[in-house]
Amino acid sequence: MNKTVTLYDKSFEIYLDEKQIHESVQSIANQLNEDYRGQKVLFISILNGSFMFTSDLMKLVEVEMEISFMKVRSYVGTESSGRVDELIGLTTSVTGKNLVILEDIVDTGITVDKIIKLLQIQNPNSIEVCAMLFKKEAFQGQQPPKYFGFEIPNKFVVGYGLDYDEAGRNLPEIYQLIEK
Repeated sequence: MNKTVTLYDKSFEIYLDEKQIHESVQSIANQLNEDYRGQKVLFISILNGSFMFTSDLMKLVEVEMEISFMKVRSYVGTESSGRVDELIGLTTSVTGKNLVILEDIVDTGITVDKIIKLLQIQNPNSIEVCAMLFKKEAFQGQQPPKYFGFEIPNKFVVGYGLDYDEAGRNLPEIYQLIEK
C-alpha cells in the first residue's frame, strides 16, 4: 500500500523514499567533491525549501567551502507566481568565487535565473546550480542545474523541505500531489 499524507485540502502519495533521497545526495556530493577538488566553493542555499537538502549535502562535501543563505519566494499555494521576491539577501561577497546555488527544486527556472543575475553583478569566478529535483519539461530558464538528484515530471511535490503553504517541509520523503 502506498503511503499518503494529507496537507490542508490536498492529498499526496509517496514519490521518493528516504533511501532514494540519501543515495542521490551522496551521488551529488561525490560529483561536487570530484569537480571542485583543490578549489574553494561558496555554496548558496536558497531558503526555505533547500534547508534539508543543504544540511544533508554539506555533511558529505569534502572540498574547502563556505556556505551562505538567501531567501526568495516564487510560489503561492501550488502555483508558481511568475515573479521572484527576494526576502533575505546575500551578505557574503561573491567576487572571484566559485558559486554553487543549492535549490530544493528547479522547475520553470525563473527563480534560478533571477538569483544568477543578482550574483553575476558581483563578478564571481563561476556559477553552477545544484538541485535535489529538476522538472525538465517545465524548465524555461537560461541555466539548467549541472547537478541534480532526480528529474521528475511537472507535478506538485512536497516533503524534504518542499512545502504546500508552509506545511509538509518536515517530511523525510518526497510526496507527489494526487490528481483528482
